[in-house]
Amino acid sequence: MTIALLNILHLLKSVSPVAVYFIVAFLVFGEAALFIGFVLPAEASVITAGVIAKTGHVRIVPLVIIVIASAIVGDSTGYFVGERYGDRLLQLKPIHKRRALIDKTIVELQRRGMLYVFLGRFTAFLRAVTPGLAGISKMHYRRFLIANALGGIVWGGLACGLGYALGNVVEKYFSRFGYAILAIVVVAAIAHHVINKRRESRAQSGQ
Repeated sequence: MTIALLNILHLLKSVSPVAVYFIVAFLVFGEAALFIGFVLPAEASVITAGVIAKTGHVRIVPLVIIVIASAIVGDSTGYFVGERYGDRLLQLKPIHKRRALIDKTIVELQRRGMLYVFLGRFTAFLRAVTPGLAGISKMHYRRFLIANALGGIVWGGLACGLGYALGNVVEKYFSRFGYAILAIVVVAAIAHHVINKRRESRAQSGQ
């Protein structure tokens, strides 16, 4: 996974601005709609794109808009996939092996609804599965959409903003340390993803 993320880092810096927008949009959309989030958390690419925006390669405002729109549309797609193909979805290997956590998430969705959808946006695994599980649990789509949109706006703005803020350092020292700083950002995102997975595993083993 580290190699894949570092490849994305290099790719985003070397391709055209339009391609950067497209790649980030695809990864954010696909995290829940295509379950890419099981392999590659979208926040790493979003933060990296935010850093690149500070260097002037892409513009921050279009980036934020694209990230937020992709998050909302991708999660809505995931919701409808879960609503229509719920039984098949639960048989997918990455989901099936975490069945205890999945069952707990469905219970929490039924209890807390919109709040859980909003908070799920900020955890890599939940960001990938919560939309589909909301569809499976028959949560009303309007309520899901409101929470999904709020989560997408806050998450998208924070992730892009974090990258853009880090870009101040990258821009200042780019000739010597820029790629090292970008690599640190990516590694930090990986570490966050791995820690969350370990917590999930411990939670499952304790049930």
